[in-house]
Amino acid sequence: MDLGIRGRAAVVCASSRGLGKACAVALAEEGCEVVINGRDPATLALVAQEVLQVSGYLPRTVVADLSTEAGRARLLAACPVVDILVTNNGGPEPGRLEDWDHAAWLAALEANMLSAILLIQAVVGGMRERRFGRIVNITSAMVKSPRLPMGLSTAARAGLTAFSKALATEVARDNVTLNNLLPERIETDRLRYMTEQVAKQRTLSLEQARLEMLKPIPARRFGQPEEFAAACVFLCSAQAGYITGQNLQVDGGSYAGLV
Repeated sequence: MDLGIRGRAAVVCASSRGLGKACAVALAEEGCEVVINGRDPATLALVAQEVLQVSGYLPRTVVADLSTEAGRARLLAACPVVDILVTNNGGPEPGRLEDWDHAAWLAALEANMLSAILLIQAVVGGMRERRFGRIVNITSAMVKSPRLPMGLSTAARAGLTAFSKALATEVARDNVTLNNLLPERIETDRLRYMTEQVAKQRTLSLEQARLEMLKPIPARRFGQPEEFAAACVFLCSAQAGYITGQNLQVDGGSYAGLV
């Protein structure tokens, strides 16, 4: 299927590893001109080479922390016309309510709500004028299935979800869509870290901890970044113009609710 996005300019946030990287590579495979972002120049350079292999061109790379105003400005300067924006950022560490002070809450909001909202604000006007825009936020399954140890992440990303739903209703008439992808147990460095934490806390081997992590997943396997990226690419496609304001869970069937 021709997804109708060849030549579109796509900015993929936090794309030097994990889900962001998978989305950037998949969009490049579809012919998008991607701009990739990360905090480590060496890691970002390796991703740029992967994009080159699948697309035939070397993407623009932006070393920047998107939790900062300067970092966001650097990213936007690298791509003055944005057709596709995939927001993403590293999440806070799991923790305990009694350990979260004012600074911890502000840091979570900056990283996982405000950074995305401010980028969306910067690009959505141009998308509306050109009558094409696709915005996909990589959030978390915890938005719909909150767990207190992930409270910082859940609260910030739920705020982004609410904002995106409100904006989606305003811009749909201009062929601009906003959707959220909610990953759960995808095989990334983040999952490996969480598995190590389970092993440490419960005195288990890594293999035992992996089996425990698999128990809530009806698919009985972890998801692959490429599967997640395929969902992202479709939401960015021309064919997805009638899908907006949605939360798509990429979770192997683990969510127990109806909506």
